Amino acid sequence: MCSEKKRESCLPRREVIAYGLGDVSASLVWNAVSAFALLFYTDVALLPAAAIGTLFFVSRIVDAFFDVGIGLAVDRTLSRWGRARPYLLFGALPFGVFGVLTFYVPDIGSDARFYYALITYFVLGLLLSVITIPYSAMLPMMSNHSKDRIDLSAARSVATSLGVIVVTALFMPGVAYFGNGDQAHGFFVMGIITSIAATVLLLYCFALCKERVPAPPTEALNIKTDVLKMFKNRAWNVASGFALLNFIRFGALLSVTPYFAINVLKQPWMISVLLPTLSGTLLVGAFLARPLLNRFGIVKADTWALIAGFICYAALPFFEQQPAVFITLYVASSLFISITMTSIYAMASEAVDFHQHWFGTRQEGLLAAGVSLAIKIGMAFGTAGVAYALAWGNYDPSAVSDSAAQAISLVYYALPLVIFALQGVLIQCYPASTLLSNTHR
Repeated sequence: MCSEKKRESCLPRREVIAYGLGDVSASLVWNAVSAFALLFYTDVALLPAAAIGTLFFVSRIVDAFFDVGIGLAVDRTLSRWGRARPYLLFGALPFGVFGVLTFYVPDIGSDARFYYALITYFVLGLLLSVITIPYSAMLPMMSNHSKDRIDLSAARSVATSLGVIVVTALFMPGVAYFGNGDQAHGFFVMGIITSIAATVLLLYCFALCKERVPAPPTEALNIKTDVLKMFKNRAWNVASGFALLNFIRFGALLSVTPYFAINVLKQPWMISVLLPTLSGTLLVGAFLARPLLNRFGIVKADTWALIAGFICYAALPFFEQQPAVFITLYVASSLFISITMTSIYAMASEAVDFHQHWFGTRQEGLLAAGVSLAIKIGMAFGTAGVAYALAWGNYDPSAVSDSAAQAISLVYYALPLVIFALQGVLIQCYPASTLLSNTHR
């Protein structure tokens, strides 16, 4: 296990990179779905927006509670590969297969196509839980030193941004290239490419990452007691609430940006600028976040980042006709907010130590599942909210009305500002990390 003496890191650099690549795996498939599934279902599979909104919402809510079961299972798993790693090994291939099937349009009636979409989207979400809950739980299992965990959190943020950059920048051009006029074929080919890459990277993460922190004695399963303790953990409450709000915004922007660029800005080319920027700034932000979080702490760093991000984003509506200024402000806002994205993983990791400090048990799997539940519910509200807004505005891909354009603008501009404000209030409730000065430091 790592020495407690001061040092930059006790983890091999290749292991830190391998851990990050595990998140690239999930990002390639799931962010392709998050960003383009709504467009795929409404404009290619020709399914009604309101029905897809309900599909997104119900699937993600059910899936979110499935996360808790996976988390409890991780905490009680004993294998030669450890507690978390076997889920990465056995979940990789099924996750890739359903990543392909989700972007396939079978030649069947519209009702049957909807049920096919429901099944494939729902199963893909469950498989995402099977790999991402253990993946998240594995971070505090790899080291009990805060600097290592910030390094791993930063690697994960970098990886998340790389995955989303690649998907959002190349997916739609890939659809056009491979489809050659047939969007359905283009989506299917890009689904194959992203899913193969995701499967390989997930297996690489499994092979190189190691679990070092000894597992506490396995307790008898008591779901009620364990869950009640989780909700009494103030660090977890803030981390999960912060994640919930962030991913409502993130999910909504991923889904609404293509519609916004095409129908409001009248600049379709900006899809391949705004979406990669949304996540690309995470790459830079992860490097900025590491020294800022170490020096100023989570609360101060996040507070100032949210204030700066709010100011830049609030100026966007005034520069719709000036793409260069619009993009500059958007990049600045996204860069500030990316600092808070990195802090989510750091907070989630610290919540495990707070749990042991207060209750005597670590519960890595359950706490990771709880944060993932918040993320899934956030994405559900964000993506479903966009679909419902399109339905409310009577969106028709063949002729977009003024009411539809107004609904798209409202989601794009107002929702993020409200969320930034709520996050600024919530982060003030995060407990001081000095409480952990005598534990695992």
